Amino acid sequence: MHTIRNTSLFAALLCAASSHAADNAPGRWPMFRGPGASGVADGAAPPITWNVESGENVLWKSKVAGLGHASPIVWDDRVFVVSAISGRDDAALRVGLYGDIWPVEDDTAHRWMLYCFDRPTGNLRWEKVIVEGVPKIKRHTKATHANATPATDGKHVVVMLGSEGLHCFSIDGEPVWRKDFGVLDSGYYVVPPAQWGFASSPVIAGDRVIVQCDVQKDSFIAALALADGKELWRTPRDEVPTWSTPTVHVDGERAQIIVNGYKHIGGYDLNSGAELWKMRGGGDIPVPTPVIGHGNVFIANAHGMAAPLYAVRLDAAGDISLTGEERANAGIAWAEMNNRAYMQTPLVLGDQIYSCTDNGILSCYDARTGNRVYRNRLGSGQSGFTASPVASREHLYFTSEDGDVYVVQAGAEFNVVAQNSMGEVCMATPAISDGMLIVRTQGHLVAIAAKGQPVKGN
Repeated sequence: MHTIRNTSLFAALLCAASSHAADNAPGRWPMFRGPGASGVADGAAPPITWNVESGENVLWKSKVAGLGHASPIVWDDRVFVVSAISGRDDAALRVGLYGDIWPVEDDTAHRWMLYCFDRPTGNLRWEKVIVEGVPKIKRHTKATHANATPATDGKHVVVMLGSEGLHCFSIDGEPVWRKDFGVLDSGYYVVPPAQWGFASSPVIAGDRVIVQCDVQKDSFIAALALADGKELWRTPRDEVPTWSTPTVHVDGERAQIIVNGYKHIGGYDLNSGAELWKMRGGGDIPVPTPVIGHGNVFIANAHGMAAPLYAVRLDAAGDISLTGEERANAGIAWAEMNNRAYMQTPLVLGDQIYSCTDNGILSCYDARTGNRVYRNRLGSGQSGFTASPVASREHLYFTSEDGDVYVVQAGAEFNVVAQNSMGEVCMATPAISDGMLIVRTQGHLVAIAAKGQPVKGN
């Protein structure tokens, strides 16, 4: 039995573990992809069929102004969402499968908003203007100026707006602190004028906030005190712009922040920011968030010459980069080099891991061995898929950019059990909260739940 002599480390471990336990309550979905970024919800399962037009299994539908890909987050009876409102009346998204790299030209003053909705009714509880001004960085035609999902611990709500700063509010919308990191340009490193906007979401781990800022110049990962925004540590990263959200994992005395990357996939000590392990390899535009399961962390990325899915051991140490034709080593359990997931974060459910591409090709692997179980298409291949999948019990929900939600049976056989239309563009990953699927469309927040089912909460 080991003794932890570093009291600050012990406090960090204790806070992070306590936070994770609170986050796992059935009604809570406190960050991007829920507790631990797993995408899997406990508690009652949402319906697998609904009809937005007729209202079948639609509990409520509430208008959300502006544009935003920030996912809804949930804490008991509150649903939070972030949006950016342009000064132009024709501000829009261009969705679909295309390769245009150039940004939107919009130099009007924007208003960034934080909304709090009532989970049982969809009524607006309060709204707060976070910041106003002309965006310091342009956005991609498929992106918005509110891409990053907020995070909450039930007392604070933290919002990351990239060049417009990191903002902390109370659960009732009162400003607590703000941190300005300067201009954070996450554009395409090959063509720097192609500005695309910031997308990495903040993570609350106990008493600290973790931010990953991989940008054109001076990339870093940092931890700030949740109470007052004081910077606790900052570790430089030799990295090109990425758009992935980090994942925090606590196991015994090892608490690590795991990040995706192109030059530097790796793990950092939660308490100090010290590097624990690293590897290089994969696509040069990393977006998916690392996901934990079966003693490994699964990391996907794509673009350029490579599009792998790695299963990295949680006790990895040092440089574990694969060389030559290697597909495993002391730090990597297995690697699938042709996975091709560009935007979507994989999902582990049971013995399988599911990973979907931009054009709807869904691959299912044995999570322990990496053997492919199946590869099949969702939809016709004409629609893009950007939102990451979420799951509850035996079903996974995959949302296309055109607003079609495909419900897939979990397991080793490909089976689409339902297809439901939201009637609007959908780019944000949904949330699941104790029997409710909360979907953000381009203009609304929609709660899918079985009619007559009581909505729990405090």
